[in-house]
Amino acid sequence: MKKIILATGNLGKVRELNAMLKGHYSVVSQKDLQVKEVPETGTSFIENALIKARNASLQTKLPALADDSGLEVEALDGKPGIYSARYSREGASDEENVNKLLLNMEHHNYRKAHFCCAMVYINDAEDANPIIIERRWEGEILREPIGANGFGYDPIFYLKGYSCSSAQLEPEVKNKISHRGQALNDLLSKLLSVE
Repeated sequence: MKKIILATGNLGKVRELNAMLKGHYSVVSQKDLQVKEVPETGTSFIENALIKARNASLQTKLPALADDSGLEVEALDGKPGIYSARYSREGASDEENVNKLLLNMEHHNYRKAHFCCAMVYINDAEDANPIIIERRWEGEILREPIGANGFGYDPIFYLKGYSCSSAQLEPEVKNKISHRGQALNDLLSKLLSVE
C-alpha cells in the first residue's frame, strides 16, 4: 500500500482524512514525522494547499496530500475565507472563531454560506503537475451552535436538506457529503485511475 503524508496539523482534518483514505493508502500525519509547518502565505485555498503539500513532501520525501479549507459567508463578503482557522486571532480555538463569526453575523438575516475545500496531491516536492480539486458545500449560518460532532464551524453550519447542523451529522455521512469528502472522493478517483 502506498504511503502518503497528510500535510496538516489539524487533528479534526487528520481524523476525517484517515477515515476516508483507509484501505487505499497508508497514511501518516505530518505531526507524527515532526514536519515543521510553514506560514500559509497564499491568497487562495489552492495556493495554501500547495504550500503545505510541498513543505511536507520536501521534509519527508513522501507523496503529500494537503487541503486548505474555509468558510465563506456571503453577508460578510466571503469572510472568514482563507483566514477561517485564525479568524478571531492567530492560534484561536474553534469556539473563539465561532463566537466572532456569530457576533459579526448578529444583525444579518441573510445567512447563506459555503465551505470551500482545495485539495492537492503531489508525488514529490517538485511535482510540476499536482492534482488539484476544489469543491463547495452550501449551507447557512445558524444563530447559535448546535451539535457535538465535527470541528471548526460545523456547529453553526446549517444544512437545509438534512435539517441539522453539520455537527449533528454522523461522521460517515459528513465524510460523504462535505466539501472535503467530495474533494477527496474525486481525488481518489483520479489517483486510482492512474495507478
